Amino acid sequence: MESRIRVLFLILLALTMSGCAVTRNLFGSEQQSAPVPAEDPGQVIEPQVERRDIREADIDTENFEIGAFVGIMSVEDFESNTVYGARLAYHVTESFFVEGTFGQTDAGFTSFERLSGGAPLLSDSDRTYSYYNLSLGYNIFPGEAFLGESRAYNNALYVTAGVGSTRFAADDRFTVSFGAGYRLLLTDMIALHFDVRDHLFDTDLLGEEKTVHNLEGHLGLTVFF
Repeated sequence: MESRIRVLFLILLALTMSGCAVTRNLFGSEQQSAPVPAEDPGQVIEPQVERRDIREADIDTENFEIGAFVGIMSVEDFESNTVYGARLAYHVTESFFVEGTFGQTDAGFTSFERLSGGAPLLSDSDRTYSYYNLSLGYNIFPGEAFLGESRAYNNALYVTAGVGSTRFAADDRFTVSFGAGYRLLLTDMIALHFDVRDHLFDTDLLGEEKTVHNLEGHLGLTVFF
């Protein structure tokens, strides 16, 4: 009797163990292994950029600029002649600069002197026209000028306005000047200038009080230091 009970107990235990295994497989309670991540194929396209060295000419680290100029000046009523002079500028910021200029030319003859054939109105020494101005300048269009595909030069279009004095016909006259110019940086310290200026002052030299406009155009070369 006792041996039968043992056999029955073993059969029940075996059925119980096999049932638990079937139940785990049925409901998916058995732990699943994690999927193996796929290997990174790496970057498919590798860009090949050819870098080139670019040398840009900048304004020199110093802010002072000195140079000379030569051009043509039309003295109202007294013809046009060669003008020459010098300039000194200080660049306060990248946009503003202060400039002092000195120029000299010789005035010609008036139409009255040429037509009348009489005595000249001025002596030779009194025909020397000289001026100095102190002006404030503003760079309105700074940028670059390109020469071909491989050369670029810094440049700027600027305007100026100032006051000064003009010595003409043995008299000194208060002068107001306005102008515009173009600056081209050939290197980091040498600049080429093209300027147009108008010098205005009051005079009664020909018997009538009026404001004269003395137009000037010149080409100059300056050095930063």
